[in-house]
Amino acid sequence: MGRNKQEEEQNNPEYGEPTQFDPTFTGPIHNRSCTDIICCVLFMLVIAGYIVVGILAWLYGDPRHVLYPRNSTGMFCGVGQNKDKPNVMYFDILKCATSTNVMASALQGLQCPTTQVCVKSCPSEFWMLSPLAYLPNAKPANYFNQEYCVPSFQLQGTQYSAMDIVNKELCPLFYMPTTSVLGRCLPSLGGNAYNPSNIPTNFTLPGLNVNQTLAAIRNATGAGGVTNDVTNSFNIKDVGLRIFEDFAKSWQWIVAGLVIAMVVSVLFLILLRFTAPVLIWVLIVGVLAVGAFGIWYCYNEYMSLANSSLTFNNVGLTPNVQVYLQVRDTWLAFLIILSIVEAILLLALIFLRTRILIAIALIQETSKALGHMMSTLFYPIVTFVLLLVCVSYWGITALYLATSGAPIYKVVAMNSGQAGCSIIRANQTCDPETFNTTQYPTCPSARCIFINYNTEGLFQRNLFNLQIYNVIAFLWCVNFVIALGHCTLAGTFASYYWAFSKPADIPTFPLIQSFMRALRYHVGSLAFGALILTLVQLVRIILEYLDHKFKEAQNPCTRFIMCCLKCCFWCLEKFIKFLNRNAYIMIAIYGKNFCVSAKNAFSLLMRNIIRVVVLDKVTDLLLFFGKLLVVGGIGVLAFFFFSGRIQTPGTTFETAALNYYWMPIITVVFGAYLIAHGFFSVYNMGVDTLFLCFLEDLERNDGSPQKPYFMSKNLMKILNKKNKPAKTG
Repeated sequence: MGRNKQEEEQNNPEYGEPTQFDPTFTGPIHNRSCTDIICCVLFMLVIAGYIVVGILAWLYGDPRHVLYPRNSTGMFCGVGQNKDKPNVMYFDILKCATSTNVMASALQGLQCPTTQVCVKSCPSEFWMLSPLAYLPNAKPANYFNQEYCVPSFQLQGTQYSAMDIVNKELCPLFYMPTTSVLGRCLPSLGGNAYNPSNIPTNFTLPGLNVNQTLAAIRNATGAGGVTNDVTNSFNIKDVGLRIFEDFAKSWQWIVAGLVIAMVVSVLFLILLRFTAPVLIWVLIVGVLAVGAFGIWYCYNEYMSLANSSLTFNNVGLTPNVQVYLQVRDTWLAFLIILSIVEAILLLALIFLRTRILIAIALIQETSKALGHMMSTLFYPIVTFVLLLVCVSYWGITALYLATSGAPIYKVVAMNSGQAGCSIIRANQTCDPETFNTTQYPTCPSARCIFINYNTEGLFQRNLFNLQIYNVIAFLWCVNFVIALGHCTLAGTFASYYWAFSKPADIPTFPLIQSFMRALRYHVGSLAFGALILTLVQLVRIILEYLDHKFKEAQNPCTRFIMCCLKCCFWCLEKFIKFLNRNAYIMIAIYGKNFCVSAKNAFSLLMRNIIRVVVLDKVTDLLLFFGKLLVVGGIGVLAFFFFSGRIQTPGTTFETAALNYYWMPIITVVFGAYLIAHGFFSVYNMGVDTLFLCFLEDLERNDGSPQKPYFMSKNLMKILNKKNKPAKTG
């Protein structure tokens, strides 16, 4: 009896009375009703509104504004009648260098202050209009390149002189070597094209001498120039194509690596049924051994500096950490801290050894449950697909909202220095279909160009509010999908625990039954918990935005306050996730509403707080080791294979054929982590569910024939409990 009292948790009346025995309870309740109906209706209304926002965005938006460049008339390059002309060329690229960032301008619907035309390929050489073109009898068709002229203008048979063509900006006066960057012909940083020795001596920009021309080119192509702003020192498109090529060559081996990661994860979880005790004790001893080594190392360093006269007073404050390591008191502080931590760990191991055994038994029981219900391991695929739908819908809706509004065209003088262009009024709109330069005879460079998108109208004026709604609905949907997964898995594992004779009493298709119960009765409760978490996440997003927005204007006091706020809400989010997780378990078992379930779960856990902490830390340690084993092992294997250190006989794969062999390695490692996380999240949910059921079992039952324990024999042995046989005769 003394041992039983010592091993059992003391019930604290502050956290409610223990659960009373119910002879009708045999696991997740089937006779239940809908919960949190108001929140369910609100969630459905938000989803309906989200669908309406998506439809409106699809009707008004046009993602081509972002995906494709435009010419001066607002027509897209690479689609429609310009399908064979995917790039936009700037007549005077130097004007873009002195204006706002060309790429940002293009994505926002703004233009460089120069004529832009769609072309098949970007110019690859320096070219300047020959002075002979200005002679009275010269034919412009012999000097200009039709490919780079305005499409509506034909050189053959034109009555315009070369001077008229240049002044009206019908063809470029010059062009330079450029490369396509996201569909924009921009000067390339790579190669030697802009080396002064490669620039023709007769290539001089209008009004500039040779030296001034070189300076202007360096300004456009050097640091801070237009190309630097866009490419950020590398050709994005070229790198992207090379990576895509690597994926095309190695995708079979990437898939093979991910399959191996899946198999290793499943085997690890199933084998925990037999290896959990050994692994956990090895890990615990390993942690203690690392601490002991740290103490020994700090002591050696402390003794080696016995003759050192350096102190903290001599050092003062310095950013050089190595200086502090030369101070003897530094190692003394490390030695004291590590010794205290090591002593705490040893005392915890001595006094909490029984609870560690309980945690090990629950982990083994979870592995056993997975063996009987293998379908639970593949439920993360459902969660992943639903999350992918949410993310895709959010991204597409945000893109369409950002590109909503009709295009606005205005009359602009491409050469504002021309006499007579002052007749063009500011903000004078035009129609590119009917515009004619003859309307402005004194300003031959007048053009009707695309400026931006219309922001008038109820829908356009509320685009910012709709984007906020898009974010809120997205976060709520994502949190709901995760909550649905938790509730479904909790109901499945609870069905296993409360089956008295395992596996005979386990319900048929427990995963499907639990999923249908959650959708039929508890959408409101799951949405309620997801809404609380969403509100906290929104506050965190707002704090991050404010911190980023006003970072330069903050003083030390405001930075400290902001840091405290961010830390507090981070902790609050972690607590809400913990509370929600256990509330969903109680919802899956008893079918109560969210608030009641959260209260009951919190009270139950607080009545057994020491067991909660021990189980949580032991499980975290084991799952961290499991993820490290799977991801690290697969990563090392991928590295040796894709770097050519492992030759696979009978295959035609050649490592030398890859442009970046590290890209498949990163893909395999990242994919292995996602796979391991998905499988281990099921396992973690199983441990948490069986733990709550175990605590309920202890409070409900006493081992008598009328109230037998449902726990495994291993758990009963650890707690020195057993089911008493029914009396006969």
